[in-house]
Parts: sequence; C-alpha cells; structure tokens
Amino acid sequence: MATTTSGAQGAYYGTNSDTTARHDGAVHRPGTETKAAFKTTEFFTYLAAVVGVLIASAAVGTEDGHGDYFAADRAWLYITLLTIGYMISRGLAKSGSRARDER
Repeated sequence: MATTTSGAQGAYYGTNSDTTARHDGAVHRPGTETKAAFKTTEFFTYLAAVVGVLIASAAVGTEDGHGDYFAADRAWLYITLLTIGYMISRGLAKSGSRARDER
C-alpha cells in the first residue's frame, strides 16, 4: 500500500520497497544512520593514539636506577580511556547525523 507524505523536498509516494519515488520522478533511497566506523577520521586518529601509547610505554624504561615511569598498567589505562572516548564519540555521531547510502 502506498502512502503520500509531504516534506521539504516535495511529495513522496512511499512503498514498502527500499526506494521511494518522489513527485518529480526522482528516486530517494534511505541512508544509513552514519558512516561505517572504519571510514571515519576519528577511527584512524584513535588507532594512531593507541599505537603511540604502546610505543611510548615500550620506549620508556628503567634508566639510571629510576623505576619505570610509564609501566604497562598505566599504558593500558590510557588505552582504556582512549577507547571510552572513541565510543562516546561514535555514540554522539550516531545520535545526530545521517550518511548517504552507498550502493
């Protein structure tokens, strides 16, 4: 059963398929909510930060009789905090944006 709705872009004549024909003949395909996570810059920034923390933790060691300033437990704490920040960032992105469907 077709339904008709009117929006800012014109009248849509909806059907149960995944495409919707508009009044002017153009076809509207509904998009996904956001881009896939691996397609975002924040994902690559997150990966670079995690690798940076791991490298820094491995590079800093015991020198001149001092203890390890950047031990593994602290590195994993920072990675956990980065992960929490990334997850919050993705949640905010999903809550308020829409991406085009790339078919």
